[in-house]
Amino acid sequence: MTSRRLLKAAEAIREVVSMAILTELRDPRVRHVTVTSVEVAPDMRSAKVFVSVMGDLGRQQLCVRGLNNAAGFLQSKIAQRIDTRYTPRLTFALDDGVKKSLEVARILKRIADERTATTDQDGAAVEDESSEPPPPPYSE
Repeated sequence: MTSRRLLKAAEAIREVVSMAILTELRDPRVRHVTVTSVEVAPDMRSAKVFVSVMGDLGRQQLCVRGLNNAAGFLQSKIAQRIDTRYTPRLTFALDDGVKKSLEVARILKRIADERTATTDQDGAAVEDESSEPPPPPYSE
């Protein structure tokens, strides 16, 4: 079970790392990155940073490599801004949650479109918002 202390530390690390990537990191490989979450080990000596990267798989892997190369720089930023006994060693991983949610949304839309097409073919009445009469004009 994750303690409140670890959750607060994870959130603080997420804020520091995301701001450092946005404002201070000059690596051309690291672009269009969103830090989605951080998992901190119970002993606070390591942290896994999950990122979402816009682009194809090759671009995403290149960006994660750039982030792993910049881990020392980002760890120094954490050490400057967060007062802890140990500065956690950072590792970066791709977060597939955003990609999976977009895929689920696409599948649900396709199913809804298929149901609408099936209903139209069966001749059942389909409600259309445009067939409603317009509201009466505003008068005082």
